[in-house]
Amino acid sequence: MTGLEEARMRLAEIPLLQVTLNEPLSRHTRFGLGGEAAVFACTPDEAAFVAALREARGSGLPWGVIGMGTNLVVADEGFPGIVLRYDGARIEIHGGLVTAQAGAPLQALVDATIRAGLQGYEPMTGIPGNVGAAIYGNAGAYGASISDRIVRVRFFDGEQIRETDRAGCGFRYRESEFKRRRLRGEPWLSLSAEFAFPAGDGGEMRRKADEILAIRNRKYPPDMKCAGSIFKNLFFDRLPPGAREAVPPEVVKGGKVPAAWFLDRAGVRGMARGGIRVSEEHANTLYNAGGGTASEFRALVAELKRRVRERFGIELEEEVQYIGFGETLP
Repeated sequence: MTGLEEARMRLAEIPLLQVTLNEPLSRHTRFGLGGEAAVFACTPDEAAFVAALREARGSGLPWGVIGMGTNLVVADEGFPGIVLRYDGARIEIHGGLVTAQAGAPLQALVDATIRAGLQGYEPMTGIPGNVGAAIYGNAGAYGASISDRIVRVRFFDGEQIRETDRAGCGFRYRESEFKRRRLRGEPWLSLSAEFAFPAGDGGEMRRKADEILAIRNRKYPPDMKCAGSIFKNLFFDRLPPGAREAVPPEVVKGGKVPAAWFLDRAGVRGMARGGIRVSEEHANTLYNAGGGTASEFRALVAELKRRVRERFGIELEEEVQYIGFGETLP
């Protein structure tokens, strides 16, 4: 019996855990790219998810956890180990305190707070992905980030279930301690989080959210196979002198310069590699126009980075995560 066969059998013994073999990960990513996971398992049950995590860690096989696949690019060859997903999606509201399981869609959390008249997350409407992934990457938009309202996060550290407060999450721009731990090979995997909100005008929040959603849908149509922005925005004061001098003052927002500004000057709109294209509407959006491959995606990203590097002397950094290319699975 191979290690994969043994791992599959042991995972299949965990109650409430759904296990499949050779699962196409293209079905579980927004880009619709990538090959198969040798073993794929998912569950809405926290105890089953933690049991599966323990089993995967002890299997000796490559393993990892995905969310809704919004920011994932999976290698065409797939992933030769175990991929887990937590689907627990319960959201509870008690006054200004909200608790959400990590598998809940971020949009469900945004909508629930708006309905309850709780202010703070309406600018994040339309961001795809689940709560756990949003915490991992400190997702945000239009001046709001998920870290703004977090009180504490409940997580599995590889050995036991623990809690940490907001300070312990180590949030920075599109960063968290969960992400940094993963890069060091130390799994901190969120299970649920508690948030605190002030009261607000529900009607005004709904109006603002609808306006933002309309803007997002123009930039990223719901049927577009994309992850929104590909590259992180850049802090103005960290740019090399030549790049700072090139940026008009009105472009700088909140101390950051949109990556799209540099990409536009590099003339990348409409570029393509096979089925992967740069949007004609937004230079920081790549999408799968049909029949694209992960290799083509990586090649196009490398070309965009090269153009910006040669013109401005800066290195763009992707928001997307890669799996199956030798990198560690988030």
